[in-house]
Amino acid sequence: MDRKQIEEQIIKNYQSDEKMMILIFAQWCINHDLDPVTLYNSAYPNQLKNHALEEAMELTVPKNEAGEISNETVLNVLQLFGNDDLAFIVQSEIEKLK
Repeated sequence: MDRKQIEEQIIKNYQSDEKMMILIFAQWCINHDLDPVTLYNSAYPNQLKNHALEEAMELTVPKNEAGEISNETVLNVLQLFGNDDLAFIVQSEIEKLK
């Protein structure tokens, strides 16, 4: 692989991982009877529609069909991708659930 191919592969991997992070967030919300779009908009009120979140919403399943996603997991993946504002909102929701 040349440098350009390596860079393209890194970008594809990042985008794939980012989609997985969004899906984890969306499914965690569904599992806790929360609206992912509402939480996202609370964290990022000035952003336009998030198409990746819309795509992830199509992949979520009802909470009775979903596996467990721990609070720590969702917080860790959000922070890993620099979504600190969203992680803060999620942490607030976790506190309310306790």
